[in-house]
Amino acid sequence: MSTVDFVIGCLCGAVIICMFVWIAFALRIAFTQMDLMLGFLRNCSFIDSLAKFKQGGLWGKLLLVGSVSGVVTFPGLYIRRGIVDAEDIRRFPVQLKRRLVFLQWAGIVLVSLLFLLVLVSKIFG
Repeated sequence: MSTVDFVIGCLCGAVIICMFVWIAFALRIAFTQMDLMLGFLRNCSFIDSLAKFKQGGLWGKLLLVGSVSGVVTFPGLYIRRGIVDAEDIRRFPVQLKRRLVFLQWAGIVLVSLLFLLVLVSKIFG
């Protein structure tokens, strides 16, 4: 094993550990803030269709939190399609919105970083 492989392996391990922390953070939001999130997005047909996953165990809660964070992070995409109410997004609590936006972008960055590290490993390995 070369030094490059070792360093990239350690970095991939660190990213995977961060992903587990990300999942724990998402589950914490799911178990503590789910009713609040669904209450503020009551008029959104997209979220309403996914609300049944609230009783879907851990995976269902992760899916629901991920969907809500996607809607809060990129509202224009959903508002243009007419599946999210702009007024619901405007009334959403700012502090919770910040957490969900952070969660969404952290997930995007972690997955992208892992793919980038694997690509670098393939190129230099």
